[in-house]
This record gives sequence, structure tokens and C-alpha cells, in this order.
Amino acid sequence: MQFKVRKIIVGVEEVHHEFGPPPPQPLLKGSIAAVVSNPYVGRYVEDFAPATDELFALGEQLGKKLIGHLGGDASAIESYGKGAIVGVGGEIEHGAIWHIPGGGGMRAAIGRGEAIVASTKKVGAPGTRLDVPLTHLAWSYVGSHYDALEAGVADGPRPDELVFILAMATGGRVNARLANGFDLSDRGAPGVPV
Repeated sequence: MQFKVRKIIVGVEEVHHEFGPPPPQPLLKGSIAAVVSNPYVGRYVEDFAPATDELFALGEQLGKKLIGHLGGDASAIESYGKGAIVGVGGEIEHGAIWHIPGGGGMRAAIGRGEAIVASTKKVGAPGTRLDVPLTHLAWSYVGSHYDALEAGVADGPRPDELVFILAMATGGRVNARLANGFDLSDRGAPGVPV
């Protein structure tokens, strides 16, 4: 095992209203963060492919755990995202290694997910926070599901650690009124809603 897990942190929001009509049931939004050792600190590594299987398995494990905290029904998950925070002894590319296998593992846990898993990453000290983007898991252009969830760890990442994050929600923004954005094709933009 290259990425030794020091701790796992879960955060769940239950949104009952956004100053308008309450939804039929509260929106659940959650994140799960694993603080892991960074095996690449202090050296340049050309090929990260050997990490793929381990990170896919970690993504699936974290995804299942987060689904459990969001009610246990994978079919209720409508949006997802992911992110990574690299301790200051590492480089930004160490966070990028999470995106494909971590997202793939999360899709495996959910049992579906056709759209790209939105992602972000940064290098930071312990306590660094990350706004993890959320988008609809079937189609990235569902504007009602453009959202974000802040995540981080009080004592991580240490300089030789990484924080790998997954995020999910059971719906779009409460009272979303710009469901599919605006059509800007008459202004020279591609003919897809943004």
C-alpha cells in the first residue's frame, strides 16, 4: 500500500430551505476526505500508473461510505465531484493522480455516472479548505445542479500528506430557478446551455 490512510473525515449538510418554499425532503450534500501519506514527496516521478488500482479501490471505498452517510441509497445520488489538497512537500501533479481513479471508484460505488466528475486541486498547509464542484452525474449541463461543497481537514495535509476528497448530493440547489442556464448561441457561444 503506497497511500496509508491516517484518518477519514465525513461532513453532511441537510438543507431544509433557502428562503423560499421548502423542498419535499431536505437536500443532502456530503463530502468525505481521506488523509493519506504522499509516497512521492521529495522526488520526481514520471509514471503514476502503478497507483491506479489502489486509488480506484480507495475511491470506491470512500464512495460507499459517503453514500451510507447520505441515507444509504445510491439511486438517490444526483450529483458528484472530487478534489485533492496536496501538502506543501508535494507538487500539484500529486493531486491530479486522484482524479481519474478516484472518480472511477466513486462511479463504481454509485453504480452509474455518465458525466465527467468535476474536480479541483491545490497545494496547501494543514487546515486548507477546498471548494469541491458538484455537477449532475448524468449530464454536465444540468444547470440546477451546478453547486459546490467546502471540505478540508483541520490537521491535514501535513507536508508529506495528501487529502483526497469525494462529494455527492441528492439533488440540485434548493429552489433552483436557472435550471438549464441561458442559451447564448445568439451571442456567438456554442448552442449549449451554460
